[in-house]
Amino acid sequence: MLLHPDLMLTLANQRNRELIDEATRRRLLANARTARWGRRARKAPAVRGRPAGRLAPCEPSAVVPAR
Repeated sequence: MLLHPDLMLTLANQRNRELIDEATRRRLLANARTARWGRRARKAPAVRGRPAGRLAPCEPSAVVPAR
């Protein structure tokens, strides 16, 4: 099966554009993930015993000696 050279060039250019678009999409997603992980790392870790939201905190548990 013989294909016209212009058709082959068009198909090759289209595939090249698809590969470039896919690489750009991957790069953007990787940058977004990295930025999100960076924001999470900068957040202060939750401290036990301090309320973290709207719910009332539980009473702090006391250590009871074993019987």
